[in-house]
Amino acid sequence: MHSIEEHRAFYAQLITGSGGSTDDRLRAAFAAVARERFLGPGPWSVLAGAKFIPTLSDDPRLIYQDVVVSLAANRGINNGQPTLHARCLAACAVAAGDTVIHVGAGTGYYSAILASLAGPAGRVVAYEIETDLAGRARENLRPWPNVEVINASATEGALPGADVIYVNAGVTHPLPTWLDALNSGGRLLFPLTASRNHGVMLLVTRRGPEAWAVRIVSLAAFIGCVGGRDDAEARALDAALPTVGARAPKSLHRGTPPDETACCVGNGWWLSTAELPSARTS
Repeated sequence: MHSIEEHRAFYAQLITGSGGSTDDRLRAAFAAVARERFLGPGPWSVLAGAKFIPTLSDDPRLIYQDVVVSLAANRGINNGQPTLHARCLAACAVAAGDTVIHVGAGTGYYSAILASLAGPAGRVVAYEIETDLAGRARENLRPWPNVEVINASATEGALPGADVIYVNAGVTHPLPTWLDALNSGGRLLFPLTASRNHGVMLLVTRRGPEAWAVRIVSLAAFIGCVGGRDDAEARALDAALPTVGARAPKSLHRGTPPDETACCVGNGWWLSTAELPSARTS
């Protein structure tokens, strides 16, 4: 029988490769972090189509697959699909020494992956609004001294300056506090989701004080972010999202009226199919 380390190494290759990544650092991070540490005692409930089913036993080898695992069924909170997160983390391009903010940390599994990527010189600030999950994350993440777990919403008040902000809860609009917290060249990746919590993972890269390049990384479905949803914005997204992917937004604007290149218009912000002026000449 193969060891748990061999299963974890295979899983790391499987999910990073399936997510389109060739980054050895990302593969090594998934291979190094024990997923079972963050899931509670088995057997576990894993998503099969539209319902959850129990694993056959508490053998951790069973969760080294591309499966969604329930963390709090009564609240719809899960340890998300590994291939989606692998694709998203590859897009975030966390470098050694980066400061990372993780919004919606759950019990800390993907925070640990982020901490491994940021390294000892980096820092991860993990926000989790659910008190019990934040407590579990704090305990689970003890081996990673570069992680701070905060039991609070990341939608209120200023955030520390960050090179990467990775959001795991759906919002109806890019929050100004998140955009403002990005350092020059910083990346914000978040689920832009409509009324039924389905939408896209939108990557925003800060190119200047008010210059934001964007691209869609993937489709996504996430639980709603407390403090990050607005009913009117959700209704607007219901109409816009079915076509926005095909129109391939390339820049985000705020505080200016939308022009003929707008493909998604919110309250005080809009996405454009036009590249930033500097990107056109580079």
